[in-house]
Amino acid sequence: MQFSRKDVQSHSRELKKELGLGNLVLTQILFVMGLSWVGTAAKLGASHVIFWLLAAGLFYVPSAIVVVHLSRKYPLEGGLYQWSKIGFGERTGFLVAWNLWIYAMILMSSIGVQTATNLAYAIGPGAAWMVENKWFIAGTSCLVLGALAVISTIGLGAGKWLHGGGGLAMVLVLSAMVILPAFDWLRGGHGQARPFSFALPALTLLNLNILGKLGFGALGGFEYVAIFAGECKDPAKLIGRSVIIAAPVIAALFILSTGSVLWFVGDRNIDLISPVAQVLSIATRPFGLGARIASVVILLVLGMRIAQTSVNFSATARLPMVAAWDRLLPQWFTRLHPRFKTPAHSIFFVGGMTAALGVAGILGVASQEAWQLFENAAGIYYALPYLVMFALPLAGGAGTWVKIAAASGFAMTLLYVVLSIFPIIEVSSWWTFGGKIAGVVIGGNAAGFAIFELAQGKARL
Repeated sequence: MQFSRKDVQSHSRELKKELGLGNLVLTQILFVMGLSWVGTAAKLGASHVIFWLLAAGLFYVPSAIVVVHLSRKYPLEGGLYQWSKIGFGERTGFLVAWNLWIYAMILMSSIGVQTATNLAYAIGPGAAWMVENKWFIAGTSCLVLGALAVISTIGLGAGKWLHGGGGLAMVLVLSAMVILPAFDWLRGGHGQARPFSFALPALTLLNLNILGKLGFGALGGFEYVAIFAGECKDPAKLIGRSVIIAAPVIAALFILSTGSVLWFVGDRNIDLISPVAQVLSIATRPFGLGARIASVVILLVLGMRIAQTSVNFSATARLPMVAAWDRLLPQWFTRLHPRFKTPAHSIFFVGGMTAALGVAGILGVASQEAWQLFENAAGIYYALPYLVMFALPLAGGAGTWVKIAAASGFAMTLLYVVLSIFPIIEVSSWWTFGGKIAGVVIGGNAAGFAIFELAQGKARL
């Protein structure tokens, strides 16, 4: 395994070192802060504050501690894949990378649904047809993913500006969203629901489901930029520092913007796909010019979502490359673009697979149900590698506090996995919904296991 680590470091030297601390902080904010989570949290009502604080204490802070520990110990391109391979062997490492890869592709494949929804909000009632028109969604998905493939091929020298701009726009838009209830109150407005309360919500199955989503789902992602360790200027120091700087900003914006959703929308008729766009549309309705400004801001929100997808796309394309370095995938995936030094073949493959998943995922279901299927299935694929990550300090080689943090993070992630088979919206059939998710996750991992064993068999021959 020591030879493998040196081999990875040797390959990493071929990559351009593009990312500094500022790039990593803004990328952390952009990637961790999924805009849809403020809508999910608002379904708890005013007591969302308690669940946000619980999620932060039981998962957010523990995950930050573990990521800082592992990124300093193993500052290697591939991030969690490399950590798992060194700690638990090549099979576990490959399955971790496989799950991260499928997670990202499923998540990115929903970009067509989200683009259509945001465009409909920005244009107005006349564009409502976009939300349920499957041909429009499929075409939009292919167009966006094609553009991101080009940006990813050019490399992080270009991508870091898109990611940094998206992170900065995220802070500005959510800050505006936080301020809007104060303006409405000064004008004599009254909230649809109380925005904040420190009362503990009822411990129902739905509320525990949402707690798991707020913990792992909303606050996970700090480890993702570690995939770019080989393209950071000083990964052992900068990745950990970016986590420490970004964490409090993310926590404050999540709690305050959830209160804004409750003020303008309440806890019942929340659009779980684009709650921020929904709030901005309602908040600026009383102003003549304000409604037009809202359309521009909603388009900015769409731009942030595309920037988030770009982070996912660029990181996902590195995973087949580093697995091919270990000869677990064909060497075709390792070939770099002669000018930009990026894994062009891997990028092309990921883009094609993601577009195919996007088209397949919208067939036969409504947009809100499609969004829940995308989100839950992708979340479980993402959670399984997190279970491995938290198990690494527990297996040894870490201090007491790191092990306590890892145990807490492991428990919260396991809660998320168990409860993710239940939707938080009305669907045609709970059994069908859960069966689709279970089938996708089990089938995907069985395929990954078979690919690994086939690669090992060829290597032995």
